[in-house]
Amino acid sequence: MSHGAKSPSKRFGLHDLAAVRDNLKADAERREAERVAAEATARRADEEANVFRSNVGQVSALRDRNRVAHPPKKPPPVAIQTQLNDKAVLEASLSDEFDVENLLDIDETMSFRRPGIGIDVVRKLRRGEWVPQDKVDLHGLRSDEAREALAEFLRRSVRNGVRCVRVIHGKGIGSPDKLPVLKGKVRSWLVQKEEVIAFVQARESLGGAGALMVLLRQPRA
Repeated sequence: MSHGAKSPSKRFGLHDLAAVRDNLKADAERREAERVAAEATARRADEEANVFRSNVGQVSALRDRNRVAHPPKKPPPVAIQTQLNDKAVLEASLSDEFDVENLLDIDETMSFRRPGIGIDVVRKLRRGEWVPQDKVDLHGLRSDEAREALAEFLRRSVRNGVRCVRVIHGKGIGSPDKLPVLKGKVRSWLVQKEEVIAFVQARESLGGAGALMVLLRQPRA
């Protein structure tokens, strides 16, 4: 039976906010330094022009002939969109501290389905009625590497219209304490991604306790 819960919020750490703040401060300092340098260059040009005029004396301007007026150089654009993109990435980042236990179905494999998704969907997924169209192997990766690889894989799968995928997290046989470190983390990360609507443990032929079958939301038309 699935426990009701509010949609998980996406969080990011204080150190990520500090990094964005530092980037904004560095951009402001760079623009100020460029402005000061431009003013100094302009002052030197005026001084040199004054020296030239005092040495040359009175001159007459030449008539304009086939002169081309070049538009003034525009100042470099402020990377506002880049900053907004960085902020969006932080907000969409996956948290290792998210409590997923109360969102999983209490069965032998701790499967998951979002509110509104019927239990028959999970049963069909477990029976293999959806064939995985792609897979990602996270086995052997560090936690941060696995998190980034999974997020990128899910984005690409949804963009390509893939409906069912296999996520391999391993059984922990090669870990120092022989525990499946990524197993719980992967479940937590998947629950935090809105494009994931259900997942179950894979059948033995597809990885068993070391993998998950994941059903993705169909892209909007």
